[in-house]
Amino acid sequence: MKGSCERQVFERLRLAYGTSGWWPAESGFEVMVGAVLTQNTAWANVERAIAELRRADLLAPEAIAAVGLGQLASLIRSSGYFNVKAARLKALVAWIHDSGGLEALGRMPTEVLRARLLEVKGVGPETADDILLYAFHRPVFVIDAYTRRLFSRLGAIRGNEHYEILRRRFEEAFPDDVARLNEYHALIVRHAKDVCRSRPLCPGCALKDLCAVGALQPG
Repeated sequence: MKGSCERQVFERLRLAYGTSGWWPAESGFEVMVGAVLTQNTAWANVERAIAELRRADLLAPEAIAAVGLGQLASLIRSSGYFNVKAARLKALVAWIHDSGGLEALGRMPTEVLRARLLEVKGVGPETADDILLYAFHRPVFVIDAYTRRLFSRLGAIRGNEHYEILRRRFEEAFPDDVARLNEYHALIVRHAKDVCRSRPLCPGCALKDLCAVGALQPG
């Protein structure tokens, strides 16, 4: 599986699922909010929280900066850990303001922008790369639990590699290809939710013949 593995898996999943059009959002800032809210929760919970923010007309950095912390936490309650996430959203919009706004951030080189994002309280590598890929359209890849699960089962990785090692591996497979890196991450998420679950549904899996776990399953 080594070498062409990432490209082979991408083509299989693309043929199986088609184009996803992920990340669903009306603006880059909404993507950033969603990247914070989706930490440790299901996307359906994030959708409810974002809908509440939209109804309150709070999907802009200046609006979140101005609203009270308690009110913000109440609006995003459905996302879980709402007090923590409200504080993280406040830190994010303060950082945007201190950086000169979204347009100024958009002019930064990718590695500089990534380093700056990682300085924001509550923003780790996965959240930073979500923001870079989906909000700023930079050629980075997001390594999440789904990616580790899938490629561990395929026998392509151990699963405990450092985040940066795996990130570079995927980015090298599709250098500077934002659209494909975007689509690939979305495909992995869909496949892991629908088929390659904690208890995998191997029969009919598009990757079964490539997979060390799938080879052991009947059907």
